[in-house]
Amino acid sequence: MMPSQSRSCQRWFTTTMHLVQRTNGLFKRTETLSQGSCDFRPRILIDVSKIDMTTTVLGFKISMPIMVAPTAMQKMAHPDGEYATARAASAAGTIMTLSSWATSSVEEVASTGPGIRFFQLYVYKNRKVVEQLVRRAEKAGFKAIALTVDTPRLGRRESDIKNRFTLPSNLTLKNFEGLDLGKMDEANDSGLASYVAGQIDRTLSWKDVQWLQTITKLPILVKGVLTGEDARIAIQAGAAGIIVSNHGARQLDYVPATISALEEVVKATQGRVPVFLDGGVRRGTDVFKALALGASGIFIGRPVVFALAAEGEAGVRKVLQMLRDEFELTMALSGCRSLSEITRNHIVTEWDTPRHLPRL
Repeated sequence: MMPSQSRSCQRWFTTTMHLVQRTNGLFKRTETLSQGSCDFRPRILIDVSKIDMTTTVLGFKISMPIMVAPTAMQKMAHPDGEYATARAASAAGTIMTLSSWATSSVEEVASTGPGIRFFQLYVYKNRKVVEQLVRRAEKAGFKAIALTVDTPRLGRRESDIKNRFTLPSNLTLKNFEGLDLGKMDEANDSGLASYVAGQIDRTLSWKDVQWLQTITKLPILVKGVLTGEDARIAIQAGAAGIIVSNHGARQLDYVPATISALEEVVKATQGRVPVFLDGGVRRGTDVFKALALGASGIFIGRPVVFALAAEGEAGVRKVLQMLRDEFELTMALSGCRSLSEITRNHIVTEWDTPRHLPRL
């Protein structure tokens, strides 16, 4: 990418981020973590000369509790697309989650070199397609399935409708090439909405979580949980973990921000499975908030795609390093030397009534 293109992408990044922030507030599409949702209660006079951010996710050790969320069609942001993201995540020592709707296949991403990778799954009406996809991911060395459960229908994405969104002619959904499912037809509104309506199974239910366990030995994370009730059912259905997500606030208006839903889900699981937060994280301080509320780790989506658009692999590496550095600084200034030392007592939230204070 030429320097002028990079600067153009960076301007687009800044403009888009401001637009996302304004839109979230105006239409209650709450994707980012509210600035006023948590206040810190830092502890002082603790030796923080050494900070350990390492953690284990589903038995895999990673360098920090910051992972890459599944985001579709990354070659629309940069020619290297998912290749660049995979290499950057591996270099950072963390997990990348590949979208079903990637513009690079599971095999292509695996070919970029070693790394811990999860595969995000949409369940198609044709279950043989699902079986084939899961087995390909398993064979390619992916370590877990992140099952998206909040998209029986696509939310009303008005920008997509206005723009008549569809994939450019030079790109395909690479995981579905050869199955007549890799292309997205043009439509009078949104090509993506038409694709989802035609292919994604609206009958998806809890029994399908159990069915998936009969076709793969990979652990299954249920992605899209926002309530304690569903968290408990997910555990009963055999989920190995839960991802609190509102799908980037693009599915249903007036759902809570992920940070607002997190603690309810964590309490419902009673420590039986790990809970992760996906979406809304923009700073290292946000990572700290999530862990203080009980998350085992977080996934970032938009920051990765914006960084990818701006500077390709180098941009993704940079955004992961920025978040790592900010999170480490937040830990130090809060008096936490390891993730286990981050507790609920380190924050006060706007929903604490009365103020949540530790016993003296």
